Amino acid sequence: MAPYAKDPRCIAMAEALVPLLRRACPQGAGEYGGYFQVNLDDEEAVGLGGVELIRAAMRKAAKQLGWKVTTIEWTGTRNGTMVGVQDTREVPEEYRAVVDEAMNDKLHAALHKVWGEPAPAPVQRGSVALMTHEFRAAVSQSGT
Repeated sequence: MAPYAKDPRCIAMAEALVPLLRRACPQGAGEYGGYFQVNLDDEEAVGLGGVELIRAAMRKAAKQLGWKVTTIEWTGTRNGTMVGVQDTREVPEEYRAVVDEAMNDKLHAALHKVWGEPAPAPVQRGSVALMTHEFRAAVSQSGT
C-alpha cells in the first residue's frame, strides 16, 4: 500500500477529487476515458503536501471511480509542477465513439494553440487551466 494511502490529507484530497475526475470524463461516455491534470507552482505543490501526496490522492480518487490508472508527475518544469491521472481501461464499444470524439476535440484544440491559428480556439470542456482552478477550489474547501 502506498505510504500516503492512509494519510488524512490524502483521503480528504481524494474525496474532493472524485467529482472533478467524474466531470473530466467525456460526457455520455459512462465514466470512461477520463483524464485530469493540474499545473501548480512548485511551492504550491509543496504547500499541499508535495507531488507524491497529490499523485496518491489522484490515484485513490480514480480508483474509486473504477479507473485503471496511469499517472504523470513532473516537478520543476517551465509550468511548475504537473500532476495528472488517466483512465486506461478498455473502452466498451457502446462508448468508443464518444471517447474518440472527445480525444479528437482535445487534439484539435492543442494543435490550434500550437499552430497559433487566428480564429478562436475550440471550446474545451476539460482544459488543464480549468482543471487546475477547480482542483484549487476543491482542495481549499476540503481543508487540505
